[in-house]
Amino acid sequence: MTAPQKLPTPAPRPVLREDRVDYTPTAHSVVLSRHRTARLVLQWGHPALAGDAALLVSELATNALLHGAIRGRLFRVHLSLTAHVLRIAVSDPRGERLPGIRRPDADDPYGRGLLIVARLADDWGVEPRTVGKTVYAELAVR
Repeated sequence: MTAPQKLPTPAPRPVLREDRVDYTPTAHSVVLSRHRTARLVLQWGHPALAGDAALLVSELATNALLHGAIRGRLFRVHLSLTAHVLRIAVSDPRGERLPGIRRPDADDPYGRGLLIVARLADDWGVEPRTVGKTVYAELAVR
């Protein structure tokens, strides 16, 4: 019997562009984060990703507002661009409320946000934080 071999950890990809903004948990902040994301992704030279990125940040920020907000605490939108991936991460203070995909009935007015994220993003997931959680979505840079 041989000892398990450790595979080398891949080197982190250098971040080419980055933006991080904290927002108050209001509906207007979702609008602001969506517009800022679209503008930045265009400025960063990826017009084909701008619409999808704006929709993803809108869905993740809305979830942070509806399910992750605590009075007096902000949520954060963090965008990072590498040569291969545009990552959209939204952090909120409610780590005990983890997101999950559900299948709403056709007449349910809510419950499709993560279905949209899962369909649109090349990858998505949840990362715990010391306080709260981060939900991220990634778009491949082609």
